[in-house]
Amino acid sequence: MMTVNEVSKLTGVSIRTLQYYDKIGLLKPAEYTESGYRLYDDAALEKLQQILLFRELEFPLKDIKDIITRSDFDKRKALDQQIGLLELKKEHIENLIDMCKGLKLRGVRHLDFTAFDSSKLDEYAKRAKEQWGKTPEYKEFEEKNKNRSKSDEEHMMADFMKIFEEFGTMKDKDPAIVEVQDQVKKLQGFITEHFYKCSNEILVGLGKMYAGGGEFTDNINKMGGEGTAEFVFEAIKVYCGK
Repeated sequence: MMTVNEVSKLTGVSIRTLQYYDKIGLLKPAEYTESGYRLYDDAALEKLQQILLFRELEFPLKDIKDIITRSDFDKRKALDQQIGLLELKKEHIENLIDMCKGLKLRGVRHLDFTAFDSSKLDEYAKRAKEQWGKTPEYKEFEEKNKNRSKSDEEHMMADFMKIFEEFGTMKDKDPAIVEVQDQVKKLQGFITEHFYKCSNEILVGLGKMYAGGGEFTDNINKMGGEGTAEFVFEAIKVYCGK
């Protein structure tokens, strides 16, 4: 048996997150001590591994719970997918390392941008979602997107990024003021109208992604200025009562 603190250190999942998983019935401890402390056995750790796989594939927690509690859930298949995803991430990182080493030796003139290509990871995640059964949000997005032209998509994304540009003009303000909270409501409404129904839970998840580094954070900060992505996440947390 392992305590919640030990599981957190082993997996990198915060104690608060583990407590939340317990609260919503996603990951229950094997047992509780008389003092109320959570204890996890090997079966619970295996289940946590499955949860983390689907989080990597950006499934909402509600859908993860539905999937891993299904009678036909295939643990081996889930593990195979996790291995495949990690191998692709390893390949992606190694390509970036090789690119940086080459840049150090040869300079900017010989920079190869193919190292930034994450299409394999994107395609893998897409296929995995299709295998496990598309989420309602994914189905809704596909339905809304199927008749859009390339031009329609470009205009839609331009309008979407404009919202973050507007956030950038507010980032020195208190995220709790009405003006900023109205902007969060506008963001949520745009996602619901053009992508899928954006619940508060989904919005918080998106906020974490916006501020979590990488391409999303960079693009948002390019539109609104440095710190905009983090400001948006703070505003979303206030809006959703987190």
